[in-house]
Amino acid sequence: MSSLPVASNGMPGNLAVVGGGAPAPALATGAGNASPTFSPLYQQIKALITQSLQSGEWKPGELIPSEVELAMRFKVSQGTVRKAIDELSAENLVVRRQGKGTFVATHHEARAQFRFLRLESDSGETHYPDNRIIDVKRLRAPAEIARSLDIKSGDSVIFIKRIQSFDGAATIIDELWLPGLLFKGLTAERLIEYKGPMYGLFETEFGTRMIRASERVRAIGADADAAALLAIACDTPLLSVERISYSYGDRPVEVRRSLYLTSRHHYQNELG
Repeated sequence: MSSLPVASNGMPGNLAVVGGGAPAPALATGAGNASPTFSPLYQQIKALITQSLQSGEWKPGELIPSEVELAMRFKVSQGTVRKAIDELSAENLVVRRQGKGTFVATHHEARAQFRFLRLESDSGETHYPDNRIIDVKRLRAPAEIARSLDIKSGDSVIFIKRIQSFDGAATIIDELWLPGLLFKGLTAERLIEYKGPMYGLFETEFGTRMIRASERVRAIGADADAAALLAIACDTPLLSVERISYSYGDRPVEVRRSLYLTSRHHYQNELG
């Protein structure tokens, strides 16, 4: 596939957004705090819990301490902890389960697999894609990719190209660029062997969890390479989806450029 179309600035922009222990750091107390800015107490607790998630104190899929335990740990009220966890849940960092507690969100959950894939079947049925890896190689980052990943031009990146098929029909062409330092040891063989979602592999084996993404979507006509890979005619309408994915601390960890064939699917997003 030839390079996918990009914006005039060369890369997708941040437009539409599409997841007992160590002693707690001291909390700001408002008027007595020397900081020029003040954040509500629950926001400070949210930040401390996020630090524990980022450090790996609680792994993806694990149960985190109860609200009562966290309130004792941070020396705040249970209501303050609940409000912090409410926001973390809304941001898909943790998952509440009735009668069981609160768990660290993971890309291995069935509901999480479509959080970053907004393509849905016109029939309304849930279909899981089959992946075919076309290419995996280590490259020196082009300038525009380096800027989006916040690395230096020429730094090592891993390039992945794959086809995603639904019910045997090739539907998505993906091209990904990942920071080489974060994904040492990632090979085509490992991607082919792994049967779960790709983000699940990144989370489990490379300690990199995708927290949020920004996407830019536009309509284009299929070029000869895309037409051959998707078994369609040249100039067939496609959706070009350009994505930057971020991990904890809003660190960019993936650039993805995709082409979606929408003859039997549509792009679905929830607003509000």
